[in-house]
Amino acid sequence: MLQISDLTFRMMGRPLFEEASAVVPEGMKVGLVGRNGTGKTTLFKMITGDLAPESGSIELPKGLRIGQVAQEAPGTEQTLLEIVLAADTERSALMAEAETATDPDRIAAIHMRLADIDAHSAEARAGAILHGLGFDAAAQQRPCSSFSGGWRMRVALAAVLFSAPDLLLLDEPTNYLDLEGALWLENYVQRYPHTVIVISHDRDLLNSTTNAILHLENRKLTFYRGNYDQFARTRSEKLMLATKMAEKQAAKRKHMEAFVERFRSKASKARQAQSRLKALERMATVEVAIDTGVQPIHLPSPERQPASPIIAMEGASVGYAQDAPILKRLNLRIDHDDRIALLGANGNGKSTFAKLIADRLQVMDGRLSRADKLKISMFAQHQLDDLVPEQTPFDHVKALMPDQPESKVRARVAQMGLGGDRMDTKAKDLSGGERARLLIGIVTFEAPHLLILDEPTNHLDIDSRAALAEALNDYQGAVILISHDRHLIEACVERLWLVHDGGVHPYDDDLDAYRRLILKGPEKAADTAQAAETQSGQSSKERRKQAAAKRAEFAPLKKKIDELEKRIGKAQDEIAAIDTDMTKPAILADSQKIVELSKKRSDLESRVGDWEDEWMTLSADYEDAMAEA
Repeated sequence: MLQISDLTFRMMGRPLFEEASAVVPEGMKVGLVGRNGTGKTTLFKMITGDLAPESGSIELPKGLRIGQVAQEAPGTEQTLLEIVLAADTERSALMAEAETATDPDRIAAIHMRLADIDAHSAEARAGAILHGLGFDAAAQQRPCSSFSGGWRMRVALAAVLFSAPDLLLLDEPTNYLDLEGALWLENYVQRYPHTVIVISHDRDLLNSTTNAILHLENRKLTFYRGNYDQFARTRSEKLMLATKMAEKQAAKRKHMEAFVERFRSKASKARQAQSRLKALERMATVEVAIDTGVQPIHLPSPERQPASPIIAMEGASVGYAQDAPILKRLNLRIDHDDRIALLGANGNGKSTFAKLIADRLQVMDGRLSRADKLKISMFAQHQLDDLVPEQTPFDHVKALMPDQPESKVRARVAQMGLGGDRMDTKAKDLSGGERARLLIGIVTFEAPHLLILDEPTNHLDIDSRAALAEALNDYQGAVILISHDRHLIEACVERLWLVHDGGVHPYDDDLDAYRRLILKGPEKAADTAQAAETQSGQSSKERRKQAAAKRAEFAPLKKKIDELEKRIGKAQDEIAAIDTDMTKPAILADSQKIVELSKKRSDLESRVGDWEDEWMTLSADYEDAMAEA
């Protein structure tokens, strides 16, 4: 059991915890959530003893083994398997002692203990964990120094999982994993036999692995039973209830204060007034947690859409060395309204494919055509390093709008979700989420026709991820998404493409099926990729012909859908204009004008309802028809 009692802690003069208390029962899987910068990682450091609280206490059972991911696995010549095996310090010590022990009783005791801790299967268990995190048998035998920082973080994660501590602390564990690794970790944590506390902004991970939420807000800790969705519902209900109680209390207080003010000077009412005055002093204030709304994200849509396909490939190959293509025989098309997520483990070529689409890599063989004047923008995590540390968000955007007045520049920065003093804060002093917002705003500044996002959520909290999903759904261009965030994929994407074994092919199932596929092992994934490639037994040329014919057949239906969308949008703009007009004093004074506007608004709403019903019917017919193509 973890018991936190009256915890108080300040960092650089800023209070992070003030008399915070919570109890985490043994064996629970707990999600530690709260806005960025509230002190979640600091709490982990106090649990491990790396930081000491100013007052209060954190109590743990004696002898409890705590494990957390190291900052990075050492870049030594040790193999990955050796590093992971060494994480079980008891096994390593016993194995070393067994080599030198001479006392028969001690030797027997060592081997009995090795049997108790299942030491004989250690290599197999360590290999299975490394494999789940993306390292095949050959990679497990390579020295850790041959891997980049992101892959070494996976090794560090594998090491702490292998050590199987009594209390496992995971701080944003999916930030350096791909979707496949995140799905594997999700399954592993579900089956983990000891207590887990995980800091994560991955809503699906929290929903599938936790049975409790520890919420850090307003320097206090609150423990909720259930997963993240249950927590969100319960907290919302508490906020509503507290708000109603505060309103009732405010009304009661106002009434009592009015009585006191009116009668405190009258002798006949003085006693009652004094009684109410004491009651006012005793009345405890109902505190309402202020649920500060997250700033929205705005993605500017292109003014005009190019004709589809905006990108078409026939037998295309791409790579970094002429004689060693990474991806081959690509026969794909991207339309102006496509929403596509790329699946496939890291190293299979997702980023290579994204660079090909973005025109950062050239085709080696075959053909790739792009629509005329096509604008493509790409967001990738490494681009955060391109921000100028000493410049503010205002400075970055001003460089893109050199001839515009300051007010327009600031309005554009505000659209990125950086308001107030944050737009005048140097980039080096912004949080990771704020820098990600700034970069998204910069790369989409020219309103691209096609937006490529490579792991855009790593530094965004749960609410900001929801804001990004909403922005993507409002955006009127094509989207290619690479992400380990299942919630974002399911909220924004309509098609899945699997990048595997040197190819890119449509994946016709959903993410739940893909999760089951991943947990079955890579052989099944290979079989699926093969099936996707040869699904109909037809040549790619025949499939493209059939798809083109099908699109041509249903072009009138698609045109009708587009016309309805324009009508609905225009009518909604008119309704908004009427609502604005009806607040103007001159119109409010004209009763006849009010009646006219009200009738016009009612007619527009009725037409919008009819158009929306028709749009839904036609859209369903079109999607069904194209799915059969």
